[in-house]
Amino acid sequence: EFMQAFWDIEEAQAKAIQLLAGFVRDKSGKALFSVPYLLMFTESITSAMKTHVDSVNLQVEGCSLLLEIFSQALEQDVVVALDENVTSSLLDTVRKHSENEELLSLVCTLLMMISASEVAAENLRKVGVIPDLLSILRNFLHNEQICLSCCGVLWSLAVSENNVDQALLKSAVPVTSVVLQEHLQNGAVTESACSALWALSLQGCLIKNDYEPTTALLLDALRMNPGRPVLVKNACLALVSLLRLSEIPALRFITDSKGSGVNLIKYAYHLHFDDPEVVEDICMLIKEMAQYDDVVLDMLSQKMEELLSEIKSCFPSS
Repeated sequence: EFMQAFWDIEEAQAKAIQLLAGFVRDKSGKALFSVPYLLMFTESITSAMKTHVDSVNLQVEGCSLLLEIFSQALEQDVVVALDENVTSSLLDTVRKHSENEELLSLVCTLLMMISASEVAAENLRKVGVIPDLLSILRNFLHNEQICLSCCGVLWSLAVSENNVDQALLKSAVPVTSVVLQEHLQNGAVTESACSALWALSLQGCLIKNDYEPTTALLLDALRMNPGRPVLVKNACLALVSLLRLSEIPALRFITDSKGSGVNLIKYAYHLHFDDPEVVEDICMLIKEMAQYDDVVLDMLSQKMEELLSEIKSCFPSS
C-alpha cells in the first residue's frame, strides 16, 4: 500500500525495496516468509523500477531483491508466473542502462531464471529481447555471468515450440560461437553456450559454412570439460543435430587436428558410465556417426564395438 500511495517518489520506492529486502531472510540466511507471499511483491517492485527507470541505484536494488525472491522460488520448486509487465519492465532496464555492466549482469541473471517458464519465455519473445541479448553479448563478451545468462535465455527461447523469427535466431549463431570460443575453460559458460548451440541447430539456424567450425568448437568443449555431465549431454545432442544435417561434421570428427572425436566420446563414456542420461546421449551420437562409412572405419580401428558391448551389458533393459 505504501508503494502504491507514493509510486511517483523515488526515495519512497527505494526505501520500500530496502525494507522488503530485509524481510526476505534473517541474518542466518533462513527464509522469513513463504515464497508465494514474497511473490506478491514482484509487481510492485517492477512497477517501481519501470517508473524510476533512470535511477541506477533503484534498478540495482530492485533486481537484487527479485533475484533473492526468485532464487527462493527455485529452491522450493515454486512456479513463478510473471505477466508481460514484469518482463517488459526488465527489458526497459536493459535498454536504458545498456552500458552498465554490473546492472546488466543482474538483469540478465533474472532473465535466465524467469525464461525457464514457458509463459515468461513467450513474453520475452513478445517484447523482442533477442537483439538486446546479442548486443549485450557483443559488448560484454569478457563477462562470464552475462555470457552464461544470455546463452541460457537464448536456449529457452530457441528450444520452445513457439518459434522465434528464424532470421533472429540465425543471427545468434555467430555470437554464441564466439562466446563458446572465448570461455572454453569456464565449464558453466561453456555448458550454457553448448545448450544454446544445440537449440539453434535443432531449429535449423546453422548454415553449411557453420558445420565444420561449430563441430570443432563442440569437440573442444568436450576436451576442456569432460567431467561435466550436463555439458557432455548438451555437446553430444548438438553434435547429433549437426551429423543429421551433413557429412561435414562427421569428417571433422575423424580428422580433427587435436585428436580423434571417437576417442573423445569413448573417454566421456568412461567418465560417465554410471549416468544413464549421459550414456543415452552418447549412444545417440554413436548412432549418427555410424551413418558415415569413413567414421565407421575409424570407430572399428578404435574398437568401438567393445564399448558398445559394454554399454549393452550395463543397460540391458534400456
